[in-house]
Amino acid sequence: MDYAQTIKYLYEQLPIFTRVGASAYKEDLTNTIELCKRLDNPQDKFKSVHVAGTNGKGSTSHMLAAILQVAGYKTGLYTSPHLVDFRERIRINGQMINEQQVIDFVADHKTDFEDIKPSFFEMTVGLAFDIFAKEKVDIAVIEVGLGGRLDSTNIIMPLLSVITNIGWDHMNILGSTLQLIAGEKAGIIKQCVPVVIGEYQVEVAAIFLSKAAKEETELIFASDQFEVKSQKSKVESSGLLDIQVQSKNLQPSTFNLQLDLTGSYQLKNIKTVLVAVDELRSQGFVITNEHLQTALRQVKTLTGLHGRWEVLSTDPLTICDTGHNPEGIKEVLKNIAATPFEHLHFVIGMVNDKDSGKVLSLLPTNATYYFCRPDIPRGLDAENIKQAAASFGLHGDAYPNVKAALLSAQKSAGKNDLIFVGGSTFVVAEVV
Repeated sequence: MDYAQTIKYLYEQLPIFTRVGASAYKEDLTNTIELCKRLDNPQDKFKSVHVAGTNGKGSTSHMLAAILQVAGYKTGLYTSPHLVDFRERIRINGQMINEQQVIDFVADHKTDFEDIKPSFFEMTVGLAFDIFAKEKVDIAVIEVGLGGRLDSTNIIMPLLSVITNIGWDHMNILGSTLQLIAGEKAGIIKQCVPVVIGEYQVEVAAIFLSKAAKEETELIFASDQFEVKSQKSKVESSGLLDIQVQSKNLQPSTFNLQLDLTGSYQLKNIKTVLVAVDELRSQGFVITNEHLQTALRQVKTLTGLHGRWEVLSTDPLTICDTGHNPEGIKEVLKNIAATPFEHLHFVIGMVNDKDSGKVLSLLPTNATYYFCRPDIPRGLDAENIKQAAASFGLHGDAYPNVKAALLSAQKSAGKNDLIFVGGSTFVVAEVV
């Protein structure tokens, strides 16, 4: 098979969560363990950092990878889902793996797939770990796909575990309370492996502290270590966000950073990243402040990250963001509120296993909406979104696809208006 045929085979033969939803989620690690056993346990052959959380885990993973890369370490990065190309999920020093590596892996292990019947994600984890081991990366940043405890990535024994925050997402799988969701995320905390928690949240802090105590490991809340003292109210023409950070330790110090990820929610993520870097330094990694500053100015260039408060066009201003659960949408709305415009045009699509009502209830009623369906089987019909939105006072037209909705918004928008595209990662994937 060539590359296109190989990807088609993977989509057709193996259940993929992003396309079919919860039916692709396996409630144990048996398949991953068996697949990696047949791959000679590649996960044991490289050092790693494990990153989980409801929101921010992707940005945090990319920032950490950029910093390690600039510091001179051969750095693997595993994330999901991809936006355009499957190979976005697996990178080494920012470069996607090549097509032949995917072709060869599937050809070599097709019999194993037919025997084990792994999900798409389980197969992808095996591929990533196999390549990181063969390429002899110095360290890999591994982003959890969903949850933590039962996620396929959770067979690694990392140097450091990171959990960004806890919010409402995937409740049909992870649980209907924040405490249940936190319990699943806490499943990545391992014996004597230090853990960084991005945000201290009263509702769930005790769950993390209890798990860390049980595993006899150190736990640090990043929000207790650093405070963002100030930021410029708008992004400069350079496209960089200026951030002033103050440490809260016994010898407080203030320093300035510039970040090319300009969403205001990155102010939370940067604290998590800084504490994670300090922990890696304590384990012998040589990461200077200059490495840190250089990397953060060019995370997108170094790692290929897209879809985080990303400007698609300036005439009219068109911005997309992958935030899709209630907490993510709240952060998006903060950024919209801080952006000057005359009228808001909101291109929105969603998937059918999310609580659309919680998201729609947060959206402004004084915007024009363009409802669309992302091009995946889980995509929620645009007419259904339109009808649900009307009950919250949100009005607009339904469109057959994302591009048609965006085109209509572009035709309707005035020069000083703002077009926002979002509601789902899969909507953003069709416009970046």
